[in-house]
Amino acid sequence: MTDIPPPINQHSQKFLDQVRAFIRVRGLSYATEKTYFHWIRRFILFHRYQQRNQICAHDIPAFLDHLVLQANVAPSTQKTALNALIFLCREYLHLNTEKLAFKRAAPKVRLPVVFSHQEAMAVIQHIPQPYQLAAQMMYSSGLRVSEALRLRVQDIDFTRSALTVRSGKGDKDRQSLLPKSLHQALSRQIQIVEQRHQLDLANGFGEVYLPFALAKKYPSAAKSTGWQFLFSAPKLSTDPRSGRKMRHHLSARHIQRQVKMAINTAGIYKKAGCHTFRHSFATRLLEAGTDLRTIQELLGHADLSTTQIYTHVAGTHDSGVTSPIDESISDTLPPFTLK
Repeated sequence: MTDIPPPINQHSQKFLDQVRAFIRVRGLSYATEKTYFHWIRRFILFHRYQQRNQICAHDIPAFLDHLVLQANVAPSTQKTALNALIFLCREYLHLNTEKLAFKRAAPKVRLPVVFSHQEAMAVIQHIPQPYQLAAQMMYSSGLRVSEALRLRVQDIDFTRSALTVRSGKGDKDRQSLLPKSLHQALSRQIQIVEQRHQLDLANGFGEVYLPFALAKKYPSAAKSTGWQFLFSAPKLSTDPRSGRKMRHHLSARHIQRQVKMAINTAGIYKKAGCHTFRHSFATRLLEAGTDLRTIQELLGHADLSTTQIYTHVAGTHDSGVTSPIDESISDTLPPFTLK
């Protein structure tokens, strides 16, 4: 249950515990909480602060310069660290964070790695169930691995061939496609979840983790079938908050490992992983003529410019441009004749 926020001692005098509590009160996602906590802790260790009142916003540039010049981090990493430290100084400590001068990491344009349709299907073919179905969902619906694994039974809408992603990146809900070709496999998966859930209930268990204190607001929801994870784990695990045994979803590390093994088995040498299915989903839609605005909504991008990166990798093989070496080869090779 690595994606469930552990309880925080509200009376703790430790500075980092107080910062973590403040982040949680502000309603940021647990993933953001962990990221911010990491960079705030590194910032404090870098400057060797001993007291809260020693923290100074004007020390941020020195740390960011260190990340670029010594740690050689990517621009996105430096930006994430900056966001965390601005949050710490401006939002929590109420310090002035204007006019910070630091060396920005040089921006680098990186095109997303994508599978061809044949490559994607070859990889999926070598993934065992239930991880195979999760990979099919990532490719067919453009889901992040965490979004696929956090799907609940009630998020699947067979009638409309749609699925709902709840609390995605940026804590936003959205809907995406649910291919009809997966209806039968998803129905079987839901039957497995139902059977597993009935067995849990018979053994005195059957609860599932609910976010945002929904378990208190709706006491019976935690044991309902609709709230069960679509890709439920084969074993019960302990909720770090309550200490009760619950049925969580499959581990992201496990499916990432299975996808990596399948990529190797399929003989694909691209630097690919679970997220490559999401990139491939967007690229296939662009090649099919889907407009960028629709793809942006399906992917849940806040900014259209993020979606536009796929225009650089979509359809280049269909542009009609021929390499000059292909023309020269066709001109110089002797005709092939049967003797």
